Amino acid sequence: MNFKNKIFFLLVLLCTANIFAQQQEYIVVNGDSLSGRTVNGESIREVFGHVVLTQGNVRITCDHAIQYISRNDAELIGNVIATQDTLTITTTHGFYYGNDRKAQSNSGVTLNDKKVILTADTGVYFFDQNRAEFNSNVKLVDTSSTLTSQTLIYYKDQGKTIAVGNVKIVESKNIIRADSLVHFRDSRITFADNHVRISSSANNSIIFGNHLEDYPEKFYTVVTKNPLFMQIDSSYIKISDTTNEEQKSDSLKIDTLIIKSEKMEAYRDTINIFKAEDSVRIVRGEFASRNDYTEYFRGKGEIVTKKISENSNQPVIWYENSQLTGDSVTIFLRENKIYMLDVDKSAFILSQNQKYENRFDQMSGTDIKIHFDDNGIRETDVFGGIHSIYYLYEENDPNGLTKSSSDSAKIIFSNKKVDEVKLFGSPTSEYHPENKVEGNELAFTLPGFTVYKNHPLKEELLSQNVFNKNELNENQNSIKNSSTKNLLKQQVDKLKQIPKQQTNGNNNFKK
Repeated sequence: MNFKNKIFFLLVLLCTANIFAQQQEYIVVNGDSLSGRTVNGESIREVFGHVVLTQGNVRITCDHAIQYISRNDAELIGNVIATQDTLTITTTHGFYYGNDRKAQSNSGVTLNDKKVILTADTGVYFFDQNRAEFNSNVKLVDTSSTLTSQTLIYYKDQGKTIAVGNVKIVESKNIIRADSLVHFRDSRITFADNHVRISSSANNSIIFGNHLEDYPEKFYTVVTKNPLFMQIDSSYIKISDTTNEEQKSDSLKIDTLIIKSEKMEAYRDTINIFKAEDSVRIVRGEFASRNDYTEYFRGKGEIVTKKISENSNQPVIWYENSQLTGDSVTIFLRENKIYMLDVDKSAFILSQNQKYENRFDQMSGTDIKIHFDDNGIRETDVFGGIHSIYYLYEENDPNGLTKSSSDSAKIIFSNKKVDEVKLFGSPTSEYHPENKVEGNELAFTLPGFTVYKNHPLKEELLSQNVFNKNELNENQNSIKNSSTKNLLKQQVDKLKQIPKQQTNGNNNFKK
């Protein structure tokens, strides 16, 4: 062996010896008294009273320890307290494995690192990696939120948490539930998957979905994969007492707004906007809509539906027996009630007679404004190139129709029926008698006349959702089809793929 080979060989021996020495750093156990014995050829030492175990910067105290010398392990019994820098772990009974530098307990464990307090029925902590893996009745508390789950991995240095199984984060005004979740302590950013539910006490709303990203410092949340939004509005209304007309009783009226789409976004800052896009369906009481894009300005009480491109379908609005279409439709709410609809550009409104289903009152124009009161539609104003068809009746018997045109129009309603039509600006009108109309009603239509049959229903939207009543229960077991191990692996893999700038609050998005 030449000189260079000898030097290389010696360096390899030194490095190997150093690694071996590090791996074989033996724990040191002291106490008030000790005794030793041999069991099945293994040397065991028991230490009693004011027991102190040390290994590097790890220090553990307890009442009683059983040290397995050759294995470099120890069983820890009674008032167990493990510390490392700012970290403190407490339990009543546990184990310390010196070669792996990890502590484990199945007897209830608490971790406190001055930033979070973490408790569980069982837990393992890896001191070299500053990583905790806790299971069963897990609870993590920090200054801004409380997280509970069945299984949790906590990365102390990075402030990252992966939770799986009946996961729940409670903040001041929001609660997030999911099957699995990744949370970043410093930025409070959260990524949640499967059976996701975020509820807000600020506006009495719930958003469901199968993937959620929440950025609290940006007041921004996005939900994808089968999202559904519910907002319950309630107000007191007066109902007459049946025994005495002079007496009135208070009754709570509850109305639920339901929105379903392919993607939902919420901006909870001063603007307070909720956005839904792609195959949007809306239901609230007798009001319903289908559209490509919806913006809900919750602070102002406005819902705006519109086309997303020139070639897109117009939004469709249904209210009672009326149907409206236009390039954009704005719904104005006051005290949780619709008081006006504004249909902008290429506006078209039709109303079907409930008794004669082939008879549709129709009106088209550039813009339509519909005003409501407690009894329904009060009046309608139409502007720009008006064309209309209205059926006439005498004592509820059909009596032909009128076709009209004008520059603008006003329609007055009474008892949910047209009471008066006023035409302004070069009006023209022609009458068609009943004998020309009967059986030939669908020949009397305006350009653009279409009856849409895909009216969304509340039961339909809820039945298509992936949640059932049991899953809405706070005590649900939310893992249905995936094992905890697989969910943990999925979230660990996702954590590796998340760009750093996305988790530190520097992500960019447009309103």
